[in-house]
Amino acid sequence: AGAETLKRAVQLDVASRFQESLVCYQEGIDLLLQAMKATTDEAKKHRYQQKISEFTFLSDSKYHKQIRIEENATGFGYEKLFHEYLTENVSEVWVEDPYIRQVHQASRYLLYNFLRFCEMLVKGPCKVKTIHLLTSYDEGSGRNQQMTALEEIKESLRNYGVTLNINFSSSIHDREIRFSNGWMIKIGRGLDYFKKPKGLFSIGYCDFDLRPCRETTVDVILTKHTKKM
Repeated sequence: AGAETLKRAVQLDVASRFQESLVCYQEGIDLLLQAMKATTDEAKKHRYQQKISEFTFLSDSKYHKQIRIEENATGFGYEKLFHEYLTENVSEVWVEDPYIRQVHQASRYLLYNFLRFCEMLVKGPCKVKTIHLLTSYDEGSGRNQQMTALEEIKESLRNYGVTLNINFSSSIHDREIRFSNGWMIKIGRGLDYFKKPKGLFSIGYCDFDLRPCRETTVDVILTKHTKKM
């Protein structure tokens, strides 16, 4: 199984489908590690080790991609931005963003953005079972609204078999999203890279692909998530 997965990784690599090839490299390496631990044949162990080293080198060489979203650009809805990395084996998602709250008029849409991100995860093709959110408390009177909204999202996700774990930190500053298949996405503006819609009935209010964006940078990184020998 490991050899077939790595063969597929090479084919995807040659076709310049680097994101998909990296996932296959990582899955294939994990399978070889399992096979190496299970065998008592020293010659096989040595061959597995050689292949693991070879394919680890290949996967390490293409782990970073940067996307530049220009001011007023469209076509960057969540599905378009994340779909390459939400493979079927994604079961957990970690979201770190200090501003999933709504105290100021300018940030009133942040909780809705998080809700729409969750809707994307529920639709698949990934099989997400747990979402971990780390954010900061809203300030002043907005905290009750924040907690009510997050609890409503949590309850709604439960109806789809998804658990939402919510934690708060007063010192969080970074914004990143991590998937359990090893992909990490860092967006300069977090989930809030869309401009405020002109009105409740303007094009782009519901469909984020049609919503103009604010300028930001997206860094996509494959983290070191293979099992250690």
